[in-house]
Amino acid sequence: MLMIHCAIELEQFLAQHPGVLLLYGGQHCGVCQTLKPRLMELVTKQFPLLQTAYIDCQGNGETLCAQQRIMTLPVVQIWFDGQRFSEFYKVFSIADIQEALSRPYELRFG
Repeated sequence: MLMIHCAIELEQFLAQHPGVLLLYGGQHCGVCQTLKPRLMELVTKQFPLLQTAYIDCQGNGETLCAQQRIMTLPVVQIWFDGQRFSEFYKVFSIADIQEALSRPYELRFG
C-alpha cells in the first residue's frame, strides 16, 4: 500500500490509475491498523488490478486529510477513472467494501 502525504501526490496517483482504493487512517487508530492488512488481502485476492494507497491523518498526511474534509477515522474511498465512486467511514465491514467494488471493478477491468 503506497503512502500518500500531499494533495499533489494524491492527484497524480488518481490520474495514473483507473481503479483506486484509498484508506485514510491514523497511526494511533487501532481500527485503522487492523483494517489495513484486511483491505490488502481483499484487494490482492479479489481485485488485483486495483491500486491502494494509505494516508496517515495523524502523521504526515494531516494537512491532506483536512483538505479532503476527513473528520473521522477510518475512511475508505473507492475511485474509478479519477471519480470517487464510493466512500465508507466510521462503521463498515470488509463485506460492504467487497460488495461496492464487485460490479464496477468487473465493468472496468472485465
